[in-house]
Amino acid sequence: MTGTRVQLLLGVSLLSTGLLSGAFGYGAANLVPTFNSVPIEMRLDFHAELMKMNGITVQGAMAVSALSALALAAVTRKRTRVLAGTAGLLTVASFLITRFGNVPINGRIKQWAVTAPPADHAEILRRWELFNDARTLTAIAAFALLISIALRRPAHDRPTTDE
Repeated sequence: MTGTRVQLLLGVSLLSTGLLSGAFGYGAANLVPTFNSVPIEMRLDFHAELMKMNGITVQGAMAVSALSALALAAVTRKRTRVLAGTAGLLTVASFLITRFGNVPINGRIKQWAVTAPPADHAEILRRWELFNDARTLTAIAAFALLISIALRRPAHDRPTTDE
């Protein structure tokens, strides 16, 4: 594959994974503390509404991020292949954590918003936050790996041992 196509795949990977890790990072740093400082009814209403929009945008970013990183791994060699493949797998991990950790709890939160939270709601919300932290860390790690690929100098730019 030509260098231009590899650079395009790297660019798409960086953009989508950066958006994903930024969204998760913003949520962990700003939304979760805000959720925890407002009355539970307000949190549930806002959380339920937020998930309607997040479902589309976050899943899209995860799909593009995983597919572009794995495609980059498929068309490159050596260290770049390993880094890109690992970034793709970390993004898949973010998806799996979201799908099997956060999403089921989001469904419960939607129900609580129209009824009432159960007595153990604080523990369930704490689990949601742990899943959120895990998917945030996997997305940030994937982004960091892709950045490391972008910062590596191409072989033709590296000095030889004679220089």
